[in-house]
Amino acid sequence: MYFDAFNGDADGLCALHQLRLSEPVDSLLVTGVKRDIALLERIPAQTGDEVTALDIAVEKNIAPLRTLLNKGVRVRWFDHHNPGELPQHAHFEPHIDTAADVCTSLIVDRHLGGRHRVWAVVAAFGDNLHEAARRAAEPLGLPEDRLTLLRELGECLNYNAYGERIEDLYFPPDELYRRLHAHVDPFTFIAEAPEFVTLREGYAADMAAAYSVPPLEERPSGAVIALPDAAWARRVSGVYVNELASRHPERAHALLTRSPKGHYVVSVRAPLTNRTGADELCRQFESGGGRKAAAGINVLPEDRLPDFIRAFYTIYPS
Repeated sequence: MYFDAFNGDADGLCALHQLRLSEPVDSLLVTGVKRDIALLERIPAQTGDEVTALDIAVEKNIAPLRTLLNKGVRVRWFDHHNPGELPQHAHFEPHIDTAADVCTSLIVDRHLGGRHRVWAVVAAFGDNLHEAARRAAEPLGLPEDRLTLLRELGECLNYNAYGERIEDLYFPPDELYRRLHAHVDPFTFIAEAPEFVTLREGYAADMAAAYSVPPLEERPSGAVIALPDAAWARRVSGVYVNELASRHPERAHALLTRSPKGHYVVSVRAPLTNRTGADELCRQFESGGGRKAAAGINVLPEDRLPDFIRAFYTIYPS
């Protein structure tokens, strides 16, 4: 059997889409909302099976990964997050690059020799790697209006992944992947898929609501914003912080979204002019992690909010 475990955001969707366009198999899909990344524990693979993991951190799956490898399961891993210590095993094939201007779909694109490059461009735009997306797109010779459409698609796919639970999303990521996978060309998905219309309209409405919320604190070096406990706020949290980063490239941004369980879920973006520090900040808190340019905290208790703000402006001083 084949199992594909992937992050439900634009990068995970497009990474798997590229791979399975080139290497089609009938696989069992394992995914979830954006922060649901401990996916390997849900995979009942046995000796001789193959697992492909995309855009989820090895570090967050290390125990079930070792279990699968010791069972004789072959595991391929494509990712751009800090992996921690990688297992040394004959059945383990890692493709990991933690550079700040790389996403998982660009790693898959490299692996495939650019065979479905246009989807890597979609993913890079969705992951807020606009310069990397444009570099990747250069050989495609696309006019600016087509690049704008790819950016919009990437942002909409990314937007769909954010939520406390699947019910917060417009489409479960496995369902969205299946509908996306019917299109070799992203421009036919944009032109024909009702899912794209739904996401585009939802994105516009949720972003308008987000911009109406004033920051908790704002300095020249960065801004901290808290969104309320609402489905729209959870949906928009990732794309909103990315758009803030694009609008103010010299600033760091922290977006805190209140969970129905009472804590905050945190997304941090380093300044686009200095893509460092986000992982260092978030790793100071339990359940925090990510990359130098973009990181997060899954559970920040409300009483730790002052500690977080202090730490944020220590990493990004005015």
